[in-house]
Amino acid sequence: MPKNPTSQLENPLPVITQKQEQILQGAIRVFLKEGYAKTSMDRISASAGVSKQTVYSHFQDKEGLFKALIERLTLACFQSIFSIEELHGEPAILLRQVAEIYLTKVADNPDHLALLRLIITESQNFPELAKLYTQTVVKRGRQILSQYFASHPELGITDSEAMAHIFFGSLVSYVIVQEILYGKELVFLSRDRLLDSLMNVVMSQSLNT
Repeated sequence: MPKNPTSQLENPLPVITQKQEQILQGAIRVFLKEGYAKTSMDRISASAGVSKQTVYSHFQDKEGLFKALIERLTLACFQSIFSIEELHGEPAILLRQVAEIYLTKVADNPDHLALLRLIITESQNFPELAKLYTQTVVKRGRQILSQYFASHPELGITDSEAMAHIFFGSLVSYVIVQEILYGKELVFLSRDRLLDSLMNVVMSQSLNT
């Protein structure tokens, strides 16, 4: 995906102290492996190499630490996937690059997969965190794609937002089914087949106008 050095993210990562970063790094390893319920503050403090009191002094309680961690991971996930605010380039080339970047950054990244799995698992207990992921990653990604489709009338797309939802939603569902719901074992679909068909859906719109 082309880089734009002047672009600014809407959601920059919050500034934290070195000690907070140490705690968050320790918490990441435990939460992503064990889930929320099975994670104890004792395990977190041991993983971070600090006392339990130090953890409490910076994050108050386990829920506060969990929320801070998910917020940071979600924003980092957004930044790693969408490094720019606008897309520029030839649709046939750029759109496939966007899809490949998303699949590489999420499906091939154990931490991002674990984050997505954790958010889905805890969405009922922590709906605001699920909403944060949807707002930051899913909605913003759809907005960027929608703007790109709207700026390319030659594609013949009559509803740029809906097409962006179809495009991005296909990638998200692919990751969930193949990587989280054991689709690789039961209903395997190669990435190339998915991307070829997805590109055909987008590009064929211009042939119908």
